[in-house]
Amino acid sequence: MKILLDECVTKKLKQHLSEFQVSTVVEMQWSGLKNGKLLSASVDAGFDVLLTIDKNIGYQQNVHDHDIAIVIFDTRRSKIEVLLDFVPLFKAGISKFEKRRVHLLEMIATESDLEH
Repeated sequence: MKILLDECVTKKLKQHLSEFQVSTVVEMQWSGLKNGKLLSASVDAGFDVLLTIDKNIGYQQNVHDHDIAIVIFDTRRSKIEVLLDFVPLFKAGISKFEKRRVHLLEMIATESDLEH
């Protein structure tokens, strides 16, 4: 499973997905590519999943035209402490993520979360 971490996702997440083949946009030398060109380059390079926190990507791009699954962590923050909460959910769903679709992973707030 080849996963591409979008520029808006901290590269620190890579070490927590070590069972997959993970690359970052920077490592691929694709920094600054707009979403449409990024999706095309990702597909051409054989990536299965684009992992991002950019919730607009599904509205800005016709994802049905790109043979890649887009997985969005529903957060505005790319701090590793925040993203790690999504990792178990991501790993549990990895085999179910369909290409040409956007998959939004949301965390369910607990009472203690709401108190802060």
